[in-house]
Amino acid sequence: MDTQQQEVLDIFTRTRALLRGHFVLRSGLHSGHFFQCAQVCQHMDAVTRLAELLVAKIDGWSFTTVLAPAMGGLVIGQEVARQTGSRFLFAEKDNNTLVMRRGFKLAPGERVLVVEDVVTRGGRVVEALDIVKKAGGVAAGVAMLVDRSSGATKFGVPSVALLELSFPTYPADQLPPELAALPAEKPGS
Repeated sequence: MDTQQQEVLDIFTRTRALLRGHFVLRSGLHSGHFFQCAQVCQHMDAVTRLAELLVAKIDGWSFTTVLAPAMGGLVIGQEVARQTGSRFLFAEKDNNTLVMRRGFKLAPGERVLVVEDVVTRGGRVVEALDIVKKAGGVAAGVAMLVDRSSGATKFGVPSVALLELSFPTYPADQLPPELAALPAEKPGS
């Protein structure tokens, strides 16, 4: 692990955003680790630093708008938009599908960066990219704080993560005994 990744991991640990136990992820998979980014987002100095590190990784990318899937990507997405002087939009759930509401619109050809907090399988990021495409925008890339797939999840556009980890995940009927022995929590994303 390089020093930047260690710094990011230290921030998540210090703010108690990296939890250990038995968790049911939004994907329905189970894990012994959970990133609760809402915990890190209470500390604006940490959010500012994480966004600085993320913005450095996308240096040279061309975009004018940041789109974040709600809820997880809202705080980091807004801070990335602030630091890059970009417009900030968010998508939110409507019948468990992401949509842009509140009068948000993309212009044809508008270059959009999708910013997310934690990606396991990338479902919400894919939905956000579909929103951009259907609105006539151009997806400039994806920037995320944590990629739990350790780079295995692909989006068809450039993507970066501050931290790439591959904590094991399990279907509910294939839990290892040590995880099955713990009560499952669904902390929310």
